[in-house]
Amino acid sequence: MTTVLLSARERMERAREASRSIGLLDAAAKTRMLRAVADRIDADSAVIAEANAGDLGRGEAEGIGAALLDRLRLDAPRIAALASAVRDVAELPDPVGRVLDERTLPNGLRLQKVSVPFGVVGSIYEARPNVTVDIAALALRSGNAVVLRGGSAAERTNAALVASIRDALAAEGIDPEAVQTVDEFGREGARELMQARGLVDVLVPRGSAGLIQTVVTESLVPVIETGAGVVHIVVDATAREDWTREIVVNAKAQRPSVCNAVETVLVHRDAAERVLPGLLDDLGRAGVTVHGDDTVARFGADVVPATEDDWATEYLSLDVAVRVVADLDDALAHIRRYSTHHTESIITEDAGNADRFLAEVDSAVVMVNASTRFTDGGEFGFGAEVGISTQKLHARGPMGLAELTSTKWLARGAGQIRA
Repeated sequence: MTTVLLSARERMERAREASRSIGLLDAAAKTRMLRAVADRIDADSAVIAEANAGDLGRGEAEGIGAALLDRLRLDAPRIAALASAVRDVAELPDPVGRVLDERTLPNGLRLQKVSVPFGVVGSIYEARPNVTVDIAALALRSGNAVVLRGGSAAERTNAALVASIRDALAAEGIDPEAVQTVDEFGREGARELMQARGLVDVLVPRGSAGLIQTVVTESLVPVIETGAGVVHIVVDATAREDWTREIVVNAKAQRPSVCNAVETVLVHRDAAERVLPGLLDDLGRAGVTVHGDDTVARFGADVVPATEDDWATEYLSLDVAVRVVADLDDALAHIRRYSTHHTESIITEDAGNADRFLAEVDSAVVMVNASTRFTDGGEFGFGAEVGISTQKLHARGPMGLAELTSTKWLARGAGQIRA
């Protein structure tokens, strides 16, 4: 199905109109709809991969960098994983219509607070075609229409994915105008999306710190802020060496281009001599460049001297900053100064230090003895995620279906009037 509307605003108006019918679908209808979307993505895999190859070729020619190319790439296994994620979302409990609170007033008026769709969800992101599918699936399952701006780097891939989703909706007798893209309008499309107060109910940016800050500061539409991931792991004095090596390497090297990859490792000075030699060797074998302080440099010949900027850098690459700290208080002070409040983890066998870390670190996700790579909607059981919120209003941490709903109060009376 092709999109023939003339302007970005008209597409958003169509999404607004479609949101009314999407919001009235029952759980079974939304499950069938998303199963059809997943089947269509599988059926269109070759077309999607061909479109993605065009985007990758252009990205390589323009030198967009390895991290963005990795996020952009959709090969056959990744396309199959997208379809699988949509099926997972299809089977999740319907978040709409949940009774969150209820009471009967002394005059007999019955009140219920229930969950309802937002209406129209917008998202601005870059070089992440998986977000096209994740947000569309979550929006539809939660009864919302969606307007997407996925950036020029993934324009062909996003167009192919949106076409597949819209075709699936149409085949199910559901208004395909519920899924819109404003990619072809470029930056003007993003600007119009940010200005579409009254048409779009909430806007979720995903991408670089610069993109997120632009959306937060320029949008008239309410924004759920997702943040950059200057993610920390603290290696406490009692940290097991085997856990340290496995957790840190996994958190850095499994997929370095994502926001939950570790960027800074803080090693307690009492553990440095015991854990650093092996850890640095393992990181080197994984292709990771270590930016370390003077103490770290004593344990590895290939350590690059760290600068002040390294502690505040989200590398999104096979680079990691490593610092030796005096104690847990020193580590906590470092995190307070440099963290983006995304995810932090501590490796320790000291229960008291674990409890302190969980209580005192002010981030969306705080972990003990686990890789930061688990901060993910799919890993948390959400099927997919809208993003990882680092703000404190409405939503925090990985956002799934529940975070794409609002509330309203229902009042049932029998002729009551207020005295």
